[in-house]
Amino acid sequence: MGRRPILTDSEIQAALGKLPGWSVQNGKLHRDYAFPDFVHAFGFMATAAIAIEAMNHHPEWSNVWNRVSIDLITHDSGGITAKDVELAAKLESLAARLL
Repeated sequence: MGRRPILTDSEIQAALGKLPGWSVQNGKLHRDYAFPDFVHAFGFMATAAIAIEAMNHHPEWSNVWNRVSIDLITHDSGGITAKDVELAAKLESLAARLL
């Protein structure tokens, strides 16, 4: 499988219109989630890990108590690709169940 094409700025903006709470920071799709408590935050990460592994597309993420911070970029391509947008949409769907 070759490198995925990097999205243009207009493609990224169109994708962000469908991903509330997501933005571009430091050249990466970025989202901060605040869950009711640590158990919900960790539950989100554990549930998301299954979808993430199935996609073989791993985020840069961190957790502090009830917060999860996520950055998405396709490192092999050197920028944001459709794969990042797809993962962001999956994460939104999973987070909606726990927020």
